[in-house]
Amino acid sequence: MTQGRSIFSIFARARDGTIGDQGRLAWQIPNDLKRFKALTMGLPMIMGRKTFDSLPGLLPGRRHIVLTRDSAWAAPGAEVAHDVAGALALAGDGDVAVIGGAEVFALFEPIVTRIELTEIHAAFAGDTTMPYPGAQWRETAREAHPATDGRPAYDFVTLERG
Repeated sequence: MTQGRSIFSIFARARDGTIGDQGRLAWQIPNDLKRFKALTMGLPMIMGRKTFDSLPGLLPGRRHIVLTRDSAWAAPGAEVAHDVAGALALAGDGDVAVIGGAEVFALFEPIVTRIELTEIHAAFAGDTTMPYPGAQWRETAREAHPATDGRPAYDFVTLERG
């Protein structure tokens, strides 16, 4: 199912495990958004309905594949799937970005080959959390960024299944 392609998850996670709050990111880090855009541009993105609803609109240059249990759900610009296999079939060949939320990350975790993580070096009181990736992941790259302009320090981390 994953041969010849990279299926990767991309997310930001605070020290306390927070990945979101009330359908939004709990922080504002412009470089994180720039990295997200650079890593997902031109790719199909697989996401849950809540993640799709949290976007400011359709993100240019990317396909929006929405995984939902609701067979009647539809939205302009969204391609709808009801399971992992259906979402991957819609994505076709080539690389795929899994962008959230927590339930979708968990569904795809067994077949994800890489994680692009932004580690936020602060705790946030969010309502959506995820555990840190487990021992099956090995760090292959890390880029540290200091706290600036009232924003917390963070690292861009690449993890590969090892």
